[in-house]
This record gives sequence, structure tokens and C-alpha cells, in this order.
Amino acid sequence: MSAFGLYRMIMNVANVAKELETAGMRIEIGDDFAAYRLLRNAQQDRAPIYPMFDVASSYVDKSNAFWICGFNEQDELVHTQAMRLLDLTGITLGQHLNTHRHKYITPNSTPDPDRTFYRRPLALQKITGKVVYHGDFWIKPGDNGNRKQGFSPLLSRIAIEIALATWVPNYSFAFVPTPLATKGMPLRYGYTHCEPGSWYGPDEQVTDEDCIIWMNTKDMVHLLKTPAQALSDEREIPTMRSTVQPLSVVA
Repeated sequence: MSAFGLYRMIMNVANVAKELETAGMRIEIGDDFAAYRLLRNAQQDRAPIYPMFDVASSYVDKSNAFWICGFNEQDELVHTQAMRLLDLTGITLGQHLNTHRHKYITPNSTPDPDRTFYRRPLALQKITGKVVYHGDFWIKPGDNGNRKQGFSPLLSRIAIEIALATWVPNYSFAFVPTPLATKGMPLRYGYTHCEPGSWYGPDEQVTDEDCIIWMNTKDMVHLLKTPAQALSDEREIPTMRSTVQPLSVVA
């Protein structure tokens, strides 16, 4: 990344983080997944951390992932999300999910994870190369009245901004429960493509329904060029898009 590219990313993330902090959520970004596991395991009212981001189950560290946590004014954890880079060179996302499905299946959703597979979306055969998995997205219910309308787009935007600048992936994808997808959650996350899919168990029964949402590199770039909507009013959060102009040198 160029020096200006790094500066632009820092300023864009800082502007969004400042907006969130003004609204009562302090953001922390890290890549120590042992620390992330401790934070997640302390949440007794949530499902356990998924294997994709659990150092006890996967090789996940600063070389291939980062996490974002949000804390309220009482320093209570009220938001999590994480990004993980996958090398799918020469294979499709569908092939990857067939092999590593145990890391994506919702716990206790199927009688036999060994014989449960995700099917239907055409994107499974399209997505390949450097791919980012966007997961563990959660905001504490009821913590703020604006959380559904305003917080989600800003929080997702921070993750996409960092992932694009750090890895320049070919694709980013996530799973969203179908009921949430039909209510427009993919658009709030900033994702431009959404395809319905299902997890099929050993007797071809549907054990869970998740839409796959995804973006390619151009989609991510376009999203980040569009100014984000502020939480407090109708203004837009500043986004740095111009290039550095040469300085005039006085002899």
C-alpha cells in the first residue's frame, strides 16, 4: 500500500470510529485471537465463538485475520465482528465449504455435521482467489435505539476498509440468516449481492437456512467511495478520495 493509501485508510476509519464514539460506542481493533477468545467466552448469553476465529480450532492470527470489538460507556462489550483471509487459489468457495463446513455450521443445527452441506447459491462456484470471510457480527440487542439503522453500516464499513487496504481481496463474503436477509440486513452491511442457500443434512432435510452475501473488489471500492451517513443527523461522514497534489517548491 502507498503512503497516501495508508493515510487515507487511517483517516477514513478514524472518522467513522469518532462518529461511533460520539454515539456511545468505543471501538478496539486487534489481531490477538487468544484475547478475542477470552472476550467471547465471557459472553454467557451468546453462542460460542465459531471455529473460524477460535485459536483452539483454527490457525488464526495477525497474518490472516483481525477483529473489531465495540464497548459502551461502561466498558461492556456490545459489538463483535472479525475478518479472516482465505487462500482459495485454484479452488472455489463451494469446494472450500465442502471441506471445512464444520467451521461454518451453526452449532446444534444438524444431527450430523459430517453429512451436512451448504448448497444452492451460484456464488459458490464463482468466488475464488483471495477471499475474506466476514463473520461473528453481533451488536448487543437493545443497547442503543439506533443500532439497527445506523451502527451496522458503520461497523461493517470499518472492517471492509481495513480488509481492502490490507489484503486487496478478490471477494468478501458472509452468511446471514434468511429472516434477517429478507429484512435488508445485507444492504446495511454494505454488501451488494445476496443469494439464498440452505444447509442440507444426512437425509437431505434442510437443517438451517442462510443467505450468502458477497462483494468483489470493485464493489468494495465503490462502497468506500460513497460517504457514510452519520448517526446524529443528515450529514455525511467525510471520506478521503482525492490523491495527493504535488507541493510547490519555492526556490
